[in-house]
Amino acid sequence: MGVLGAIARHLDTLVGPGVMLLYPLYASMRAIESPSTLDDQQWLTYWVLYSFITLFELSCWKVLAWFPIWPYMKLVFCMWLVLPIFNGAAYIYGSIVRKYVKMGGVVSSTYSEDHKKALQMMTLDARKSVERYIDRHGPEAFERVIKAAEREVKKN
Repeated sequence: MGVLGAIARHLDTLVGPGVMLLYPLYASMRAIESPSTLDDQQWLTYWVLYSFITLFELSCWKVLAWFPIWPYMKLVFCMWLVLPIFNGAAYIYGSIVRKYVKMGGVVSSTYSEDHKKALQMMTLDARKSVERYIDRHGPEAFERVIKAAEREVKKN
């Protein structure tokens, strides 16, 4: 049990850097190059959470030294955040962070009040797409799309 025991005792130092730093770094670089923003959200959220964990460790290192299972708890939590099977960071963002943080920025003042209300209800990606559509086709085209959607809702 000597070799296996040593591996088990140092599992966090053997696997931890790969799970907590190398793979997220690689995945973050891929996310930057991809056209989708969903993976950006996953990895930005991961790095924010990982930073909070690191700050917590730096602040409470004397207390954490008394808990020998802390490195393993951190490893398991980071694995849950990172592994694509779980996408824990995206889950935390969608179920916790999004509820408490008003995201979205300011809607341009050139839009009518109805347009502003519609744009503020959209996600940031949808809002960017709609604003590009309005820039290309004009606010009248957006108005026609809204009226068509309202007619569809009334039909159903």
